[in-house]
Amino acid sequence: MTGYHISFFRHGLTDANEKGIYIGRTDYPLSERGRSELASKLDTYEYPVTDRIYSSPLIRCTETAELLFPDSTVIAVPELQELDFGDFEGKTVDELIQREDFKEYLRGGAAACPPNGESVEQLSARSYRAMQKIIEEMMRDDIHCAAVVTHAAIITNLLAGFGLPKVPPNEIICEPGEGFEILVTAHLWQRSDAFEILGMVPYEKPETT
Repeated sequence: MTGYHISFFRHGLTDANEKGIYIGRTDYPLSERGRSELASKLDTYEYPVTDRIYSSPLIRCTETAELLFPDSTVIAVPELQELDFGDFEGKTVDELIQREDFKEYLRGGAAACPPNGESVEQLSARSYRAMQKIIEEMMRDDIHCAAVVTHAAIITNLLAGFGLPKVPPNEIICEPGEGFEILVTAHLWQRSDAFEILGMVPYEKPETT
């Protein structure tokens, strides 16, 4: 049975990440620390060979994709953007913690929506659309290995929602420049909207003798 390997990677650090600021659609570039960490990981780990690179259109993701896969063309997928934090955008938890709308948001679960923002349910729906688009393109173009550079929330929701075996969202955690590899088969995806989680990427480089 034909299989399609997709490796998901979280983008590198930005200045906002380092300061603990909520950023969804705000288009921060990678920080110097973020670039340095990714370069170090390229020296330490083996990244998968891929035939195609998909990315969130936000610059922190496209820059990460260009650093990790410098010889590949990056295809932007709008549905892979980070959660829209609405009125919480650009603020830290310390700035928000006394706000009643923020407390209500934290209590509200997947359907909760920041003022003028987006809920996790909405994020999951468009994440599914992104997956459908990517899988259809890979099948159409006979691409069997691809990488996706996106945001932590996208990776968590995709793998928790559609991955097998089932893993709680709080266990799907990846550091910048790291992520998970999945295997998609046409039969399982078309029948059950599901894929197999293979493990974490990148890989440890083999020891040289």
